[in-house]
Amino acid sequence: MKLYKLLSFSFLLAALTSCTFTENIYVNDNGTGKFSVDMDGSSLMAMAGDQIGQQMGTDATKSIDSTFTFKQLLEDKKDSIAKLSPEMQKELKKVENYIVHTKMSTEKKEFLMTVSTDFKNANELQDILQTLSAFQKLEKSTAATAPFGGSFGNNNSKLNYTYSGKKFTRTSVIDQKKPDEKAKDTSASPDMSKMIFASSNYILKYHFPKKIKKVSNPNALFSDDRKTITIQYPFTDYIENPDKFNLEVEFEK
Repeated sequence: MKLYKLLSFSFLLAALTSCTFTENIYVNDNGTGKFSVDMDGSSLMAMAGDQIGQQMGTDATKSIDSTFTFKQLLEDKKDSIAKLSPEMQKELKKVENYIVHTKMSTEKKEFLMTVSTDFKNANELQDILQTLSAFQKLEKSTAATAPFGGSFGNNNSKLNYTYSGKKFTRTSVIDQKKPDEKAKDTSASPDMSKMIFASSNYILKYHFPKKIKKVSNPNALFSDDRKTITIQYPFTDYIENPDKFNLEVEFEK
């Protein structure tokens, strides 16, 4: 199966069912680390695994365990990408070292997808779901079948991370001047979008090398050693209120 087809179909499955998205960040003493977004849509496989296998053109009993980099995907879609704006091409270029690992099994009722990368500085990180939404727009056929007409993951904001050793921040700034593409899209109504994501969750799980002194979000749960925090949101907040995810973490000296 082609890389683009696998990614598009995997992401579409995640969009059409109750799914848990977990944003993991592991930060080392020197500021380097690992970033990943893990998507678990196994509930859909439990309900309709056989039909999914047929739609993908594969034997429903055959499991998929695939790993590839976005660099391969960018090369495969280079002609389509060349037609995008210079700004969008630049954004896609930033994720060429991201790795995509997908596991699907109708027998085990399993659908797991992880998009991950190592980073030298937290400032390098960006909103990977918004970047994935850009890939959905590369082909009209994909955009036509996606829940938001190809804009899944686009919450009309700019996400930034910082880590100084004393403080960590996650800041999502909503672009008031940017046209709301979701509002223009007629392929799915707002009510339908809410229905699709009503039972999905987005979890922040951040792991630090130092003990946490305080966190701006009062709902944050701490690990026993106070080096890890976990915060859970409805996925609808990610789409409609991304600034609710803004976070500031201060560390003990």
